[in-house]
Amino acid sequence: MRNRSFLYDLLPSLVMKTSSRLLRLLALLPTKRSWSGAALAQELEVTARTIRNDIERLREAGYSVDSAAGVEGGYRMGAGAELPPLLLDNDEAIAVVLGLRSLAAGALAGVEETSLRALLKLEQVMPPRVRRKVDVVKETVLTTQATTAPVDVDQLSALASACRDRQQLRFDYAAGDGTKTLRITEPDSVVHDRGRWYLLAWDLHHSAWRTFRVDRLKPCTPLGPRFAPRDPPGRNAVAHVTREVQRASWDFRARVKVFLPAEALSARVPASVTVEGVDASSSIASVGSDSPDMLAVYLGMLGADFEVIDAPQLEKPLLALAKRYRRAARSARQARGPRHHHEGS
Repeated sequence: MRNRSFLYDLLPSLVMKTSSRLLRLLALLPTKRSWSGAALAQELEVTARTIRNDIERLREAGYSVDSAAGVEGGYRMGAGAELPPLLLDNDEAIAVVLGLRSLAAGALAGVEETSLRALLKLEQVMPPRVRRKVDVVKETVLTTQATTAPVDVDQLSALASACRDRQQLRFDYAAGDGTKTLRITEPDSVVHDRGRWYLLAWDLHHSAWRTFRVDRLKPCTPLGPRFAPRDPPGRNAVAHVTREVQRASWDFRARVKVFLPAEALSARVPASVTVEGVDASSSIASVGSDSPDMLAVYLGMLGADFEVIDAPQLEKPLLALAKRYRRAARSARQARGPRHHHEGS
């Protein structure tokens, strides 16, 4: 009886653990073109046999999971006769997909990237007849012009798929000055920043990371071969793209030596400013702004002494600020006036 009681107490936790693992497995499968059993086992910290059993459980529940042998084999979510049960029926799927497409295009700020990821997962398992219904509504429902550069959501989805599947991407790209080039890249991420979509990719011709505006590129088909993923700059694609976008908006740039340790200076500047440590008490900062005058004001707000390295245009605005502050300090001293003594002192 003692053993029986122990098993009865343990059974609910085992069921919960299995259900949680199945949900994690469902979330993992659509994130790659295919998963090997060993990779899934390592990700979920179980044995390969457990993965095989869990895949069978998903299939019994109505989820379409394809499998193939060989080097390119593994498990992947398939497009079944019906959408996975317990999630959405066909009509609900159509409503959700159309809503996600609108959000991915920027209808509601702050959820564009999340909407694109969800859209990519849902479209991957969508039955053909549901996809046809979505296409009909998409072609007949019109929207007003967006406040930012329009981006085709199908193109966003294709770019996100290339990033997910780690396939080389070729595209024609129009720079800001109108120059057009053909780029061959290894795409890493699609990032939304301040109303625009950007593609972060490794440019094979320049052997360097590049950030491309999605509304300025036209993908070429078919996709290229698979490639081994690289770590994005700083291991953070979003931070890198945000920094590059902000830098691109600077009309004036400068490098200054700031007499603060790198860690302390980094805490006082935005992500767009690059900080390089010199020694224990000073750092080099690559900064920028719309004009030398604005940058001079900004540098004064750092709260530390600094020296200009390569921007002689800063001399006049810095001198003007120095004179202005000196006059203001003089007036503040005069406004203070003679000290007043308390009565009885």
